[in-house]
Amino acid sequence: MSIAEGLEAFSPINIPCLTLRPGQHDTNTAATTLEATQHHVDPLLPAVLFSSAADSYVIAMFFSEIPKLSTVFTCTRRDSAVCLDQKGDGCCSFLGSVCSNADILTIWSQRNVEGVDMWCHRLLLLATLGVAAAESASRMNALHGASIFADLTPREMKNVRDYLMNCEELGLTSARAKELKKNSILLIELHLPRKHEALRALDRGQARPERQARVVVQFGNQPQPNITEYIVSPLPMPNSYKLKTFKGDRKIKFESRPLCSTEYFHINTLMKTVAMKANRVLLESTGFTFYNCTDRCLTFSDIAPRGLASGERRSWIMLQKFVEGYFLHPVGFEVLINHKSLDPEQWTVEKVWYNGQYFNSVEELVERYDSGEIDKVKLPEHDDNDLFSSYIPRGHSNTRTDIHGPKLVEPQGPRYHVEKNFVEYAGWSFAFRVRSSAGLQIFDLRFNGERIAYEIGLQEAIAFYSGDTPAAMQTKYVDAGWAMGTSDYELAPGIDCPEIATFLDLYHYYDTDKPVHYKNALCIFEMTTAMPLRRHFNNNFSGGYNFYGGLENHVLVIRTTSTVYNYDYIWDFLFYQNGVMESRVSATGYVHATFFTPQGLHYGSRVYNYVLGNLHTHLIHYKVDLDIAGRENSFETIGLGFENLTNPWSPKHTIKQSRLIRAQRETERSAAFRFGKKFPRYLHFYNPNQQNKWGHQKGYRIQYNSHGHSVLPRGWREENGITWSRYQLAVTRHKDSEATSSSIYAQNDPWEPLVSFEDYIRNNENIVNQDLVAWVTVGFLHIPHSEDIPNTGTPGNSVGFFLRPFNFFNEDPSLSSKSTVIVRPGKDKKPEVQRWTPEVVGHCVSNKPFVYDGTYSGV
Repeated sequence: MSIAEGLEAFSPINIPCLTLRPGQHDTNTAATTLEATQHHVDPLLPAVLFSSAADSYVIAMFFSEIPKLSTVFTCTRRDSAVCLDQKGDGCCSFLGSVCSNADILTIWSQRNVEGVDMWCHRLLLLATLGVAAAESASRMNALHGASIFADLTPREMKNVRDYLMNCEELGLTSARAKELKKNSILLIELHLPRKHEALRALDRGQARPERQARVVVQFGNQPQPNITEYIVSPLPMPNSYKLKTFKGDRKIKFESRPLCSTEYFHINTLMKTVAMKANRVLLESTGFTFYNCTDRCLTFSDIAPRGLASGERRSWIMLQKFVEGYFLHPVGFEVLINHKSLDPEQWTVEKVWYNGQYFNSVEELVERYDSGEIDKVKLPEHDDNDLFSSYIPRGHSNTRTDIHGPKLVEPQGPRYHVEKNFVEYAGWSFAFRVRSSAGLQIFDLRFNGERIAYEIGLQEAIAFYSGDTPAAMQTKYVDAGWAMGTSDYELAPGIDCPEIATFLDLYHYYDTDKPVHYKNALCIFEMTTAMPLRRHFNNNFSGGYNFYGGLENHVLVIRTTSTVYNYDYIWDFLFYQNGVMESRVSATGYVHATFFTPQGLHYGSRVYNYVLGNLHTHLIHYKVDLDIAGRENSFETIGLGFENLTNPWSPKHTIKQSRLIRAQRETERSAAFRFGKKFPRYLHFYNPNQQNKWGHQKGYRIQYNSHGHSVLPRGWREENGITWSRYQLAVTRHKDSEATSSSIYAQNDPWEPLVSFEDYIRNNENIVNQDLVAWVTVGFLHIPHSEDIPNTGTPGNSVGFFLRPFNFFNEDPSLSSKSTVIVRPGKDKKPEVQRWTPEVVGHCVSNKPFVYDGTYSGV
């Protein structure tokens, strides 16, 4: 029997009092259960909520303590959360924390129902008015489960740190200690539970799985140094740890670890020695110095990957003028250092590059410089007033400066709701986190209570460069290796996010001895796109109209940024009223520039006297774990083909038209689309077991906004560490063991990576009617140009993808929006405006009412 049929067969008594389904339970059982509800919140689990009238709901409540007991209530809509207390004993506050903006059902009388004495107690009913009851149950479960995905709190991080520091067998010391030969914690972040464990809480309201932490430990103080990852639990008070394993039982090479602040300290010390030996060369060539400098100083940038083969740790170091925007001030001096040893005294300089010439040591450079055997360079005199890399305005502006530009406002306050890491807006709900190692992720994405995706999250971002200097040739940035999730610094109101945004703080534990607080590092806001979501002017072709209809397009945005060295990535998820979600990344910041040589023009553009902006390709990788109307999904591609038809009303003629061509992708290999190959136009994920009103299988499709391409030939050395970059899209079966497509170790050991995405599709599993994950790669080629000075602008440098409903709904779900405006000609020819929101928006926007005429005529 269906739920609807069950309700139809059951007629509850039309009073605000507890009733039983006839002949199902006895008085004692009912009384026992009700007693439990007075003292415990968790056992009260709403299963379904049905709208029985405009302002009335019937709710079936199930209690986990006594699963067989079902109770049915009638709730009448109330305008505020008022707790009725007919008995006067004040016992209506045990669920007070969830009473805000809710209806409260109070049951106060004792009544005999079909011969059964029923004890009627006060109960609290949390329901979203005007929304179907199943959605209310879904919302409560989503809110209940959102904390599963919440990032670790500072308290949890400290407790994990303290617990491990007290485990004597680990021998841990401070991460900030100046020696490299030590055992220390590099990273502490949330470890996600298995998907099926999380779904028990998200779908059935069961207990949440215990919280766990992923901890990366650097064991440098032992004969065979290594990196080990542990799972520490339970939080917030851990008492155990276990080894975290990887696919194929791969081990983490010590040389693959990210650079830490201690290692940078020793690199800086070595560079002072290098600069001391080359001090006169640097001073005469650049006018700046590095050694013992107080004014007009040099700084440096380090390049990765660090070497040419697995197990190496050799880095090219590029000197730059230490001025505002130093990324654009290379001076033509680069050094290759070998820093593999844990004893910095053993580090060596292997190569020096100066003005296009290579030397085997600093001493060789100085000797040949003094003897006049090499081509010397002398940079133009540095002009402090001509700081081309700064943000200081210059040039003539045609924009008025005595007034501000347009701003976003919320005339009556925000229309979205944020509760810790749980967000609701216009039918959407989701949880979010910012993973320290990679960045922003959203979980349990639902629209009108129905899950669209379990997880959508950033996996990796790369920027692979080309050039004529060794630093440019070697630059292949794999940004998770720089812990790009921790590079989410403070957002500026009115610039990075609107002033009206909700700003949230973040906390990370990376290369530190205590959690680091990042103030206002994430923002959430609603904005207008200044473009209608949909509109139509219905012409009467007589100088007027039959009607005009339009809906303003508002979207919710959740945003954070990552400033990884020179580049700033702006990460957005956007949620539209019509069930569309967009994932977008916008690139800005400084270009990665190297010293200009004549050959450099093959690899970029000259952007200053001695500066080359080097060409590079950005690729961004996302995990999109779709659950379209359930976990059992399939994937097909849809294209077009031409067909010839005999014209049925003119048999002498032929009709040529397009026809849909559907291709069912049954295996992982058939659903992996290489860059450079023809890419299908429609990428359709659907549930073969669920249909909409019109008989179509409920689905969503992925639509790309990208012009990325592969960065290296397949199988070429460093390409092995980014095998995900071979594919614009790959679809795999979900596995908890395939949680991420990259790792923080890929940057410094791309040759033998810990995580190889190619392994995920190598077994070529069946993907029909399975739990599917789409791995999405977007990107763009950037050839720097003079307009990138001082910074690359965001227009034209945004890529991403859309999740768009494809027969998932019976009609456009934005029809529920009350922001619609309809105008029809009245009987007196005056426009009749039909709207469902206040006519006047508010004094801070405009005090003029909406006006529409709709006529047109000659002049």
